[in-house]
Amino acid sequence: MTLENDRMIRALLRQPVDRRPVWLMRQAGRYLPEYLALRQRVPNFMTFCKTPDLVCTATLQPLSRFPLDAAILFSDILTIPDAMGMSLRFDPEKGPLINDPIRQECDLQRLKPVKVLKDLAYVIDAIRLVTKELDGQVPLIGFAGSPWTMAVYMVEGQSSKMFTQIRTMTYQSPQLLHTLLTRLAVVTVEYLNAQIVAGAKIVMLFDTWGGLLSYGEYLEFSLHYMRFIMQRLHRSFNGQPVPVILFTKNAAPWLSQIAASGCDAVGIDASLNMLTVKQQIGSQVALQGNLDPFLLFAKPEIIQQRVGELLDCFGSAPGLVVNLGHGVDRHTPVEGVAAMVEAVHQHRCSL
Repeated sequence: MTLENDRMIRALLRQPVDRRPVWLMRQAGRYLPEYLALRQRVPNFMTFCKTPDLVCTATLQPLSRFPLDAAILFSDILTIPDAMGMSLRFDPEKGPLINDPIRQECDLQRLKPVKVLKDLAYVIDAIRLVTKELDGQVPLIGFAGSPWTMAVYMVEGQSSKMFTQIRTMTYQSPQLLHTLLTRLAVVTVEYLNAQIVAGAKIVMLFDTWGGLLSYGEYLEFSLHYMRFIMQRLHRSFNGQPVPVILFTKNAAPWLSQIAASGCDAVGIDASLNMLTVKQQIGSQVALQGNLDPFLLFAKPEIIQQRVGELLDCFGSAPGLVVNLGHGVDRHTPVEGVAAMVEAVHQHRCSL
């Protein structure tokens, strides 16, 4: 299927575009009143995620409001641990909770083998529905959590200030952790490839907690497994390239290694200066980011100013996708999102 709007894919491949593409991490979700109304139909979050019709509707909702250049599947990074039989539930305030975390060798024996096309069929079915509804308007982004980020929740049991359990495990039981990460990486390859076959035109790995690690441990426990995945993905399908975006939060120490990992684009968080990042790695990969999510609470003229500064500092070089440095906060005013997208559309520079 030929895309009507392929500027997102062209930008990720560092090809010329008529203007910078824009989308937002967590662009479908709790800041939208129509999503909150939709969410009332089911008792819990994972039930919602496992209902393809609702997922399709949630995925498409932001495109009805804003002229975005991509849709991203409404799902969660913990679908694989859930399929492995972890007792996953979501607390509205605390986020994901796992009551039976992995702490020792025998705990690995509890994990079920995952048959992606069966155990995660609800994700694949949702992608097919969204692809049909999009009808080539914009590309759909599929995604997965990085093995390290999934393991953080599986070992820790919930979000934490220090993440003591898993950080200790990297030193006390590294082989146990490597065994878990390998299992997660193998399933993630099959999972993302199934998403591509079902209709995802771009895939993204979310490494939310990579920045917890020390310098060498990040390379060993996080980037190594993302590289493993990228080397085994369908990088083209039906004759069309499938770009891969890699996003590690707080990735400053490892930008050069991430850029050399085999990805097409690197997601940049809001702590970094985009001009500096462009000078460091922008000739190797496309860059995505990196506006502060809380900028969207500002007045429209401030949002327009900051978007203009980002675009001006990047200049006319190819390979920029405008996004936030992390996901949309649930309290974000819809008007802030609209102002950001409009500012990207209105900005004029020589590309």
